[in-house]
Amino acid sequence: MQTVVLDTNALLMPFEIRINLDVALRDLLGEVRCVVPGPLIGELKRLDHKYAKAALELARRYEIIQTENDGDKAVMEVAIATDGYVLTNDKDLRSSLRKIGVPVIYLRSGTHLVTN
Repeated sequence: MQTVVLDTNALLMPFEIRINLDVALRDLLGEVRCVVPGPLIGELKRLDHKYAKAALELARRYEIIQTENDGDKAVMEVAIATDGYVLTNDKDLRSSLRKIGVPVIYLRSGTHLVTN
């Protein structure tokens, strides 16, 4: 079973564009295990976004993995530790992940998930 690390904007996707992450990821990769880096919980609590509270509730449904780092570095740390994919639309993070060989899943055309 593949592991998929969700970053902050991935947790906001279901509310911004009405996509069911679990179904979309299952369609793309089969059965997956979704995880959220621990520091992203604090990030969502502080985020000034109309869907931040809903995204926080969604994040708590998944396995939360504590890390030594914050933000993008926490996402990268968990992806490396779990040998997983990362679901993100953050262009800088996607570029950094590709440089270190971590597979990325992202939203294409605002309608569906694809992997690189």
